[in-house]
Amino acid sequence: MQSGRFKVFSTLLAWFEEFRLYRRFYWDAVAGAELPAGVDYAVFDFAVNSGPARAANYLQAIVGVTQDGRIGPATLGAARARPAGVVIDALCDARLAFLKRLPTWPTFGRGWSGRVGFVRAEALLLSAVEP
Repeated sequence: MQSGRFKVFSTLLAWFEEFRLYRRFYWDAVAGAELPAGVDYAVFDFAVNSGPARAANYLQAIVGVTQDGRIGPATLGAARARPAGVVIDALCDARLAFLKRLPTWPTFGRGWSGRVGFVRAEALLLSAVEP
């Protein structure tokens, strides 16, 4: 939207409200704007589907910092210090392992697995674009 490539009619108030809510409760909650390209998308999608604190905890475990469920300077620094592709793969692997432990895996597992696979692929593409 900021680049002008994506346009939304100003009359679509429900869309703008949903956008605002996703930004506030998920994107901002996981410091999406400060995470490396690709990692931001993988963490954001994890947050939307399993909660921001869980997404933050898993990221923190992967990058080796204290797991407090809040992405701050230590987590950001550790995430930036590792290759984005490595963080993305580890996060998606951990997310899939978490989902497989849920009792509803037999019912929803195929869809969840497909989603995590799609997120992984897109996140890796995004990480390859940023220098």
